[in-house]
Amino acid sequence: MLEIVAFGDSLTAGYGLAPGEGFTDQLQAWLDDNMTRGVRVINAGVSGDTSSGGRARLDWGLAPVKDGKPDLVILELGANDGLRGIDPTITAENIDAMVKELAEREVTVLIAGMMAPPNLGGEYARVFNPIYKEAAEKYDMPLYPFFLDGVAADASLNQSDGMHPNAEGVKIVVDKIGPVVKKLLAE
Repeated sequence: MLEIVAFGDSLTAGYGLAPGEGFTDQLQAWLDDNMTRGVRVINAGVSGDTSSGGRARLDWGLAPVKDGKPDLVILELGANDGLRGIDPTITAENIDAMVKELAEREVTVLIAGMMAPPNLGGEYARVFNPIYKEAAEKYDMPLYPFFLDGVAADASLNQSDGMHPNAEGVKIVVDKIGPVVKKLLAE
């Protein structure tokens, strides 16, 4: 059985959604329908987590997997860094450290990129937005450029807070990222 650790924040954890509606549940269902091999998706999302929090709990996130070495880690962190206006150089250091640690363990990391909130201005975005691509290139890991592609800023696809996808929004995220995950597991 292949094992995926979805390591992230509330977007991974399924904040505000009923059982079966969150990212890991919907990804599990998508993979069950689209793969011949068995796959287990482990939800290692913690609502409110920043990249610093994720870095501190990386070993915890990998603990449910034999030898701490899943077949794939989907790394989805940094949205809360942006929402809190955390210095993007700190976010970059944390993403780099987590990808480096996983690369040293010979774990493939699908780096799920984030975009800076527009209210933080162009200079913040100029430093924040390339973090994910730079880590992917540095460690030769796959990049999914923007986790919320097709969902962000669409009120009909988000909960009332405007930040967290509703069940339909999560379905779009999964329909877009699912084929990427499938391809990585088949390699």
